[in-house]
Amino acid sequence: MSSQRPVTPPRRPARRRASSLVLVNTGDGKGKSTAAFGVVLRAVARGWKVCVIQFLKSGRWRTGEEELGRRLGVDWNPLGDGFTWDSEDLEASQATAAAAWAAARRVLASGDYQLVVLDEVTYPMNWGWIDTAEVVAAISERPPEVNVVATGRDAPAGLLAVADTVTEMRKLRHAYDSGVGARRGIDY
Repeated sequence: MSSQRPVTPPRRPARRRASSLVLVNTGDGKGKSTAAFGVVLRAVARGWKVCVIQFLKSGRWRTGEEELGRRLGVDWNPLGDGFTWDSEDLEASQATAAAAWAAARRVLASGDYQLVVLDEVTYPMNWGWIDTAEVVAAISERPPEVNVVATGRDAPAGLLAVADTVTEMRKLRHAYDSGVGARRGIDY
């Protein structure tokens, strides 16, 4: 590794102001939702109105992030039915995902929130349960002051294309792979 400093500074585009941003956290590593909830904390600290729509977690889960989010006034909506890949009724799971998307579409279009988190939205998109083109259109056509964070593995190309910032979490190791289950305070 060279300790020599670069001779010329990196070139940067001219600064501009965006009325809102779209962030996508994807990849097979841990931390996609966690990073989104960090943005939630920043937004709440700035007095923003925030809505979280969760596409996998259900109201039966009592996660730490939901508990804190609700205390802070976040409109928290766990609209999924759990780990869908374990579902015994995929038609019901698909209908649940469609209903969650209908709620998310209304929230995005309303302009009532300065930040909308679409947590784990990529799963129903990739399974064909909600239309990727419709999700991309709703994000693209949102009111100008609505920022969006979308999370989940294997983000579709259309979602990546509409994003201002895309972060890919890469797994190097995960405790689950060695048999360690999810832990309160760390994973939920």
